Amino acid sequence: MSTKRRRSRGNPAKPLKQSGPGRPSSTSPGSTSRSTSRSTSRPARPPATGGAISGFGFGSLGGVEIPPPSGVLYPQLLRREGEPRRLAIGRALIGIAVALSLYFLLVSVVSQGVVMLSWTITSPTLSYADYSKAALAFRLPAGMLGTNLGIACLIPITFAAMMVVHQVRPRWLGSIRPRIRWSYLFVSLGIAAVSLAAVFALSTLAGPAAQLKPQPNFWVFMIIILLTSPLQAAGEEYLFRGYLLQAFGSMVKNPWFGVLVSSVVFAAFHGLQNPPLFLDRLAFGILAAILVMKTGGLEAGIGAHVINNVYAFGLAGLTSSIAQSRALTSIGWLDALFDVGGFALFAVLAYLAARLLKLRNRTV
Repeated sequence: MSTKRRRSRGNPAKPLKQSGPGRPSSTSPGSTSRSTSRSTSRPARPPATGGAISGFGFGSLGGVEIPPPSGVLYPQLLRREGEPRRLAIGRALIGIAVALSLYFLLVSVVSQGVVMLSWTITSPTLSYADYSKAALAFRLPAGMLGTNLGIACLIPITFAAMMVVHQVRPRWLGSIRPRIRWSYLFVSLGIAAVSLAAVFALSTLAGPAAQLKPQPNFWVFMIIILLTSPLQAAGEEYLFRGYLLQAFGSMVKNPWFGVLVSSVVFAAFHGLQNPPLFLDRLAFGILAAILVMKTGGLEAGIGAHVINNVYAFGLAGLTSSIAQSRALTSIGWLDALFDVGGFALFAVLAYLAARLLKLRNRTV
């Protein structure tokens, strides 16, 4: 079984209609005095204008929430009815810059903090520089733990961007419900576990056989993988298929703009890679983003991302080394074909499952 073909998708180098601004009141000329008195007995809803930073409408954590428009797809949740395009683009670019800056900062701080704590407890007599280099290359379990926890910080980072920059509750990142639809998430995990395992088996038959030879500290790595890979995968999905998809989607009317641009950013963030590996990751990003748009939430992408990373790192630890999988920068075209085929199969099955569950993909 060759682990060269397997690589992780992580560790890169989703209300009722409300009356409001731009929406007509539900009161008609023929309304009775009773309905009129009922409507006037409540205080008027304040205009959702937010703060006053250069007209971009920034607010605070306790500011007025601006609800998404009705009848829109997931990539369009941050669009504001009647807003000038330049303001929409300006707000989105500032939010993206803030989110990515915090990403680079927190991943480094958290990962280094975990590694330093591990070094202090387990190997204080060794050089910290050498220990840190080995750990962050995933030759030591502390490096994987720190990196995964650092990437998991993308979840609160995207929450903060939604609240502060856009004045939208972060629950709209989960799905258009707006929340994570847990039943569909667990269904997606099951579909990914079966479909990706089948493709892994087929790719094994097409390549040279590999011997089972667990690496040192394999079980420690596996515990970390099982406990933190879901957080790491969810963090990446919340950023790339969640916030970035919505932020880029708020710039133009066509939702496909957000799908394509966020996918290119996702692939590029994985660092140095040859063309087949870049296209492999780009295809995963596009398929995951299409699933978000077609199903109305992040659940399918999270499910596929979690299972892929568990399989990739688990198989690497059994046959070569997790550090080797971490350092992967090139693959062949046949390997990329198997990968893309596996994710395409998962995408079709996950979409059919969403149809069977009668999940909507537009706001009400």
